[in-house]
Amino acid sequence: MAYKHDYDKALTRLVSILTKLYNGEQLSVKDLADEFNVSTRTIQRDFNERLISFPIYQENRLWKMQDGFKLEKSSSIEEKVILDIMEKLVDGVGNNFSSKAKSLLDKIKNHDYNPIYAKLNMEDIGDKLEIIQVFEMAIKSKLEISCNYKANNSKTLKLNLNPLKIVNFEGFWYLLGIDKNDNQRIKKYYLKNITNLKTTNTTFEIDDRIDRILNKVSSIWFDNTKEPFEVKIEVSSEISKYIQRKPISPSQTFESINKDGSSIVIIKISHEMEIIPIIKYWLPHMKIIEPKWIDEVILNDLKSYLS
Repeated sequence: MAYKHDYDKALTRLVSILTKLYNGEQLSVKDLADEFNVSTRTIQRDFNERLISFPIYQENRLWKMQDGFKLEKSSSIEEKVILDIMEKLVDGVGNNFSSKAKSLLDKIKNHDYNPIYAKLNMEDIGDKLEIIQVFEMAIKSKLEISCNYKANNSKTLKLNLNPLKIVNFEGFWYLLGIDKNDNQRIKKYYLKNITNLKTTNTTFEIDDRIDRILNKVSSIWFDNTKEPFEVKIEVSSEISKYIQRKPISPSQTFESINKDGSSIVIIKISHEMEIIPIIKYWLPHMKIIEPKWIDEVILNDLKSYLS
């Protein structure tokens, strides 16, 4: 419990410092140390490590927010609608995260009834905000990290990673990274199983190919060491309109759209599990045309289920 208390105290201090900066205040390290009853070293660490991703800078020993970055009450209709949607989206990210996000939105949103409803089915990572901030800093600065990771067999591994992205797939949060002992494969690490996180002074570079792969990732099953291959899917008229509205993959293209509303869709994947759960979800309205071996995997799964 002592750890959680310290975490909450640090988070409250950081939010307060950011609020002051966004309101145009110029802050001295000594004054903040006195206000929050911590050392000047702690405040310096706040600015140099925990708040490094924010548009702040130091001038004449005072910390300031860069021009153009201020939290102001929104008045335009477009901005108001966007904020209403954001407010409802955070409802689905868990109570802990949601309460912190809403308090921040309140600073830029006029208080009134919100007619928008939206629900995201995501796990709550409100207790991981501090570790995520370290990840953000390491990713932006391209710094190697060390950490402990609880694997599926409950064995704790000591890892040295090049962190690439924090991602959410099917409501679960992961870190994508490259293990120094296997510098070809992008690996996935369940965020809540990462502990004892530390940044190092070792930097790394990301080649353009990996960057392009990351921008097209849509499933935790992707494998960057395999050459992507095409999957051709027959889609019934009952659901064709839905996948036109919301593609099943960033690579989705329509080979044909028939007069009855049915369609043939082509996507590119690197692992069969990128498409098999989607086909099962939409059964009987989707069917694999090519490659046949994926269709056979699904048929065998259905036979096992029916038996």
